[in-house]
Amino acid sequence: MSRPIIGIPSDIESPAGHRERAFAYLTYVEAVRRAGAIPVLIPPQPENAEALVATLDGVLLAGGFDCDPSLYNEAPHPTLEPMDTRRQENELAMARAAHAAGIPTLGICLGMQMMNVAAGGSLIQDIDSSIDTDIRHASIPEDRARHDVLIDADSRLATMVPTLEFNVNSSHHQAVARVGEGLRVTAHAPDKVVEAIEDPKHPFFIGVQWHPEDMRAEASASSLFGAFIAAAKQYAERKVLAAK
Repeated sequence: MSRPIIGIPSDIESPAGHRERAFAYLTYVEAVRRAGAIPVLIPPQPENAEALVATLDGVLLAGGFDCDPSLYNEAPHPTLEPMDTRRQENELAMARAAHAAGIPTLGICLGMQMMNVAAGGSLIQDIDSSIDTDIRHASIPEDRARHDVLIDADSRLATMVPTLEFNVNSSHHQAVARVGEGLRVTAHAPDKVVEAIEDPKHPFFIGVQWHPEDMRAEASASSLFGAFIAAAKQYAERKVLAAK
């Protein structure tokens, strides 16, 4: 059969004196391509989320800046770096539409946080000022810090990675606090910061806090993307059968 189509909601950049642009970092695009799927960029259009999701076989929610804490009834922390509100509205709509339709969804870093907020959860707005930890969770993409993650043995995520404990990169200053409705935590850092969530009743609705798209040579990353695209292929096959 043809390769599954994976939608990647875009980020937005508004450079002073220049036209705005919608974009996605190529590391996400290339990770989807290497895993055997066709990546498609989705510019912000939350009013079309359900129609768009119906044309896709999977959704990848990428990393980025912070979501507005008013979404979970909190005032902003001084360290907040808000994303463009158009991206935020688009990703909330895409996450909810994909979940409702049963479409495989993988959230990465901010993407995982958006999945949680879309389900009514909340976030730790700044790990360093909220948690006593020796782990450096926040680091820049060009020089990411590393730490271990511990995967719950009875999780769906555990079936997709080669071992229940492995080392990952880390580039985030926020984390899941209150878990959204229907979701469960499936991985932690050694300091108990949430590193993965999933919906056990959904075919594939999984978020991870690390950046597997930047861990190309590592088995944990390739196996996770492989499982995501395999789920998208199965979803596409079911769509074809249902249409006959």
